[in-house]
Amino acid sequence: MSTSANGNGADALTALSPARQTEISKLDRVVIRFAGDSGDGMQLTGDRFTSEAAAFGNDLSTMPNFPAEIRAPQGTIPGVSSFQVHFADYDILTPGDRPDVLVAMNPAALKANLSDVPHGGTVIVNTDEFSGRNMTKVGYDGNPLEDDTLAPFQVHKVAMSTLTRGALEATGLSKKDAERAKNMFALGLLSWMYHRPTEGTEAFLREKFAKKPDIAEANILAFRAGWNYGETTESFATTFQVAPAKLARGTYRQITGNTALAYGLVAAGQRSGLPILLGTYPITPASDVLHELSKHKHFGILTFQAEDEIAGIGAALGASYGGALGVTSTSGPGVALKSETIGLGVMTELPLVVIDVQRGGPSTGLPTKTEQADLLQALHGRNGESPVPVIAPQTPADCFDAAIEATRIALKYRTPVLLLSDGAIANGSEPWLIPDVDSLPDLRVEFAKEPNATDGSGEFWPYVRDPETLARAWAVPGTAGLQHRIGGLEKADGTGHISYDPDNHDKMVRLRQAKIDGIDVPDLVVDDPSGGKARVLALGWGSTYGPIGAACRRVRKQGMAIAQAHLRHLNPLPANLGAILNSYDTVVLPEMNLGQLAMVLRAKYLVDVHSYTKVAGLPFKAEELQGVFTDIIKGVEGK
Repeated sequence: MSTSANGNGADALTALSPARQTEISKLDRVVIRFAGDSGDGMQLTGDRFTSEAAAFGNDLSTMPNFPAEIRAPQGTIPGVSSFQVHFADYDILTPGDRPDVLVAMNPAALKANLSDVPHGGTVIVNTDEFSGRNMTKVGYDGNPLEDDTLAPFQVHKVAMSTLTRGALEATGLSKKDAERAKNMFALGLLSWMYHRPTEGTEAFLREKFAKKPDIAEANILAFRAGWNYGETTESFATTFQVAPAKLARGTYRQITGNTALAYGLVAAGQRSGLPILLGTYPITPASDVLHELSKHKHFGILTFQAEDEIAGIGAALGASYGGALGVTSTSGPGVALKSETIGLGVMTELPLVVIDVQRGGPSTGLPTKTEQADLLQALHGRNGESPVPVIAPQTPADCFDAAIEATRIALKYRTPVLLLSDGAIANGSEPWLIPDVDSLPDLRVEFAKEPNATDGSGEFWPYVRDPETLARAWAVPGTAGLQHRIGGLEKADGTGHISYDPDNHDKMVRLRQAKIDGIDVPDLVVDDPSGGKARVLALGWGSTYGPIGAACRRVRKQGMAIAQAHLRHLNPLPANLGAILNSYDTVVLPEMNLGQLAMVLRAKYLVDVHSYTKVAGLPFKAEELQGVFTDIIKGVEGK
């Protein structure tokens, strides 16, 4: 859904006007977490609330969290699915640390999430699910709704299942089918509490269930019942307003990281004039890139769902050999399977974009949880000397630009490029300012059109290089007079003939490395509002951008100075990085791994980077990084 910043979103407050007087509290930000069983529709509920917040004009950031198992046992903690949305009237960086409001649809959801709710926070529970069996299943000895478990919180007990069935009684739906709409009841209640627009959700439901209009109307009735419950019950004496954010003017839409990657690839295809083949195999959390790109055939996008990871990347590299742009998408386990073909792309020096949406490992690991532990695999996970550029987006919206940058490097330097997203970015969402297409970089390439042999033979030599980029000529198969050899055995410099000469192998290895080392990478930019007084630098890469940035804001509000910098290009690294690292007393590097980039920087720059790591399958909290940064600054200032 798109909206214009600073537009008329506030007019939507009049969509459903309260009939009774309630106190209206104006807030600058709110964090809401919807939690329930994986079959309770929490992802849809959270997504719809997010869409209405986006349409209203709030800045926002989301964090879906769902079970790794396809269908964990119902009512158990491993089966809990949640969706957290943080919306505000100013620029925000994270989905929020702790929810101000927890909507718990069953005992498992309450038990799994209550510890994150700060004292004084609001807890809304579906009392119908608190049966003795359901409570015993998750380890409650007594009823948490009746003992002191919820004493520190503002609690609203709502019989959502019963109220939903009552609202849908006239529809003729079965009890079971009617109860499935209780998530829409919860959405309606929260929409009333926070003055969210409602028309968009009703239109969405009619479109989603267009082939089942009775189901669409049932969900709309449940949604309205939740809104009316908030309006008529005496339980809620206060409603809340969060004004639209003052964002840069333009047209925005809510976007997830995977969707932004897909759109970036579409734009890259258009700006390069090349058809794109996505050769891939479905894998969590990267599958949505395939799903989205498959909708855009009219832009010259061909999607091929292969029988396995190896076939997927083989097709992609074959497309590049044929003059298209080959792309493949996967997660860490798939990168392991694709490694030989990536090495083939390094040797044949063909453009290829490899998207790795990282998840918890090793092996199958934690398919639905986030991690940053594939960095060393991306840098070195191939046999032989097989250097590839590596870049990492920092937010969901930034995935669009990262996909274009990966394409630029792949085409200009004739090389595979690894793009490291992760689960937090892929599934999270935020407003994206839709760019002017004409402002995007020109990615057009020139194919070889005539023989280029330097010995005057009139032949085409595939390894004659551009003196500036060291990229080899790219000849489309079938071009008259440009026959050449290509493949997985070492090539002779220039001619491309198979070569076992030791000196030639040494030369080719060094040429391929020099090509990657010579890629033009922008200098790293440091954010330091203190004007250079900061003695500590917070450095990061990938999805740690938001938590690090939010933590730095908090530290600065405490009156302390801290600088922040974030790396997009991980190979090659920015030329000024060494000088920046050496200009601070301490460099702290939070990573969702055991310190992989820290190890690389220590080895390359001989700087004692302070590594702070977390591999819990969840993003950093700004609160925890604030504490880490504060302690480090105090330690430095105490020396």
